[in-house]
Amino acid sequence: MATKRISDEPAFVLHRYDWSETSLILEVFTRHHGRLALVAKGVKRPSSSFRPILLPLQPLHLAFGGDAEIKTLKAAEWQGGHVMPTGDALMSGYYLNELLLNLLAREDPHPALFDLYASVVAVIASEHGEVLESALRAFELLLLREVGLLPLLDAQTMTLLALHPDESYSLVPEGGLRQAGEGDRTSLTGAQWATLQQVLGARVAFTTVLRACAEVASALKPQLRTLLNYHCGVSALRTRQVMIDLQNL
Repeated sequence: MATKRISDEPAFVLHRYDWSETSLILEVFTRHHGRLALVAKGVKRPSSSFRPILLPLQPLHLAFGGDAEIKTLKAAEWQGGHVMPTGDALMSGYYLNELLLNLLAREDPHPALFDLYASVVAVIASEHGEVLESALRAFELLLLREVGLLPLLDAQTMTLLALHPDESYSLVPEGGLRQAGEGDRTSLTGAQWATLQQVLGARVAFTTVLRACAEVASALKPQLRTLLNYHCGVSALRTRQVMIDLQNL
């Protein structure tokens, strides 16, 4: 059987780890083939042309082949566009990558999510720190929707009762959207949740979702964090804990 070869595939490196003294295993997110594992043979050698290219948060076009679960990288080209983020922006990018590694199954294509990820990476690398939090909240919402883990935000999940515009509601892992109780740290009003649902349901441009999240980003953050941790099966994502530890130094 002929080995299948894919060429000129848009991709980002999500994670890389050692495979041998000279090679790496890459976890990549591709536009048409989803999340894949690739072996990059000889990439750790100083003479390798791949060495300065295969970096996270950089837009690439890849060629790869093979029928095994781990494919073989054949070629890689950097597509330019931005420099490597630094500081909080870099950690935010690693946070996005960790979410994708935890929530996406291998070889399950999500072309719309890939385009969204590329847009958020461009925002992260733009040095516009004032929109970073809103961009992360927008990505979290859209990611959860894309993988089927976000309930409708214009009704209470368990009862399907409509939301009252002026009452407060919280998003919780096992109950979905419900009326806020005394133990809930944060909540949004029914009107705010309904606005988010309207924007998400219309499948509008990412910038529109970003603007909608900007008004409620601080209240969304702990609710989405708890929901994402639950679905990732962890008490705290590694990148989030690293950011907390750095802030406490």
